[in-house]
Amino acid sequence: MSQKDFYSTLGVEKNASDQDIKKAYRKLAQKYHPDKNEGNKEAESKFKEISEAYETLSDKQKRSFYDQFGSTQGASGGGSSGFGGYSGNAQGFDFSSFGGGFSDIFESFFNGGAGSGGGGGRRRQRGPVRGDDIEANIKITFEESVKGTSRELEVTKADKCSNCGGNGAEPGTKIITCKTCGGTGEIREVRQTILGQMATSRACDQCNGEGRTPEKKCSVCHGTTRTRVSEKVKVKIPAGISNDSTIRLSGKGEAGINGGSYGDLYLHITVTPSKDFLRSGDDIHAEHTIHLVQGVLGDEIDIRTVYGKIKLRIPEGTPSGKVFKLKGYGMPRVNSQHKGDHYLKIILDIPEKLSRKEKQLYAELAKEAKLDLKPGGKPGFFDQFK
Repeated sequence: MSQKDFYSTLGVEKNASDQDIKKAYRKLAQKYHPDKNEGNKEAESKFKEISEAYETLSDKQKRSFYDQFGSTQGASGGGSSGFGGYSGNAQGFDFSSFGGGFSDIFESFFNGGAGSGGGGGRRRQRGPVRGDDIEANIKITFEESVKGTSRELEVTKADKCSNCGGNGAEPGTKIITCKTCGGTGEIREVRQTILGQMATSRACDQCNGEGRTPEKKCSVCHGTTRTRVSEKVKVKIPAGISNDSTIRLSGKGEAGINGGSYGDLYLHITVTPSKDFLRSGDDIHAEHTIHLVQGVLGDEIDIRTVYGKIKLRIPEGTPSGKVFKLKGYGMPRVNSQHKGDHYLKIILDIPEKLSRKEKQLYAELAKEAKLDLKPGGKPGFFDQFK
């Protein structure tokens, strides 16, 4: 009988790194967690499978053993040699009994002994487990990113059961010693091997290795200690925040297990672009169009910044494309007094149509400048290709 392919269960390659394995497990665990799939037996079964796969592949010793003998039960298939050179089927050495890899083999030798049939009585309680992080998206306008703003959003997450206070027991009932494992948190089994009787152990299914279980399970969370809740969260978005930034709210994620701390809430910020301003780091870039005469003679104009309108003097002889720097009128830096600058590019507007009076004035200017203009003359050679 073929053994489970733990790599396929987690959806990773056999040469996957520890980080890849952890990332794949967390993604699947969030999808199939019983708290999110109440009453779904298929999801519950899938969660157990990925947990079993991760427990093996996340442990270096267990993974090494699995990589050697994991394609079939133990090391018995196809004439392959077993542990210590013994053939699994030939000697009746069933490696599948050591589900925990080499660590359980050593434990059998030194914590109960070959042929002991049990003993040890060691309690294997599971420690606190930190709650999962959760994510949400927030969209703000460009103007809000300049001044800062606040948002109130509703998030759905796993939180401590309000009925039982997170201990899994129906109010008024007790937490008692697990009757299945006798409070040890583990189930010990004795198997006959080539070396004699060897004891192995696994976490108790009834109490999940805790050694204690509710006398009567909570009628709301059914003993899981957590329920799905919706919570309103108010977040302050600082001035100067940029597009694709992330804000972390510590402790606003899902509740932990066995007294574990809460996870965090990560808010991903999207800033809608402005039609008037372009942000580059802490600086702002914009354009402003003026009349040709304003550029020639100079003027004082009103321009718009992210902080409102201000006056700007245009010197005479200002060409099109000239850029003015307005110091301190750019974006504020998050959690700082620093502000970037505002860069304004001047565009000269050359009129396409002129009144008779304007034509006369421009003609006099051309005469004063001694320009030999030929308006309305015969088309040149290259004009025929336009």
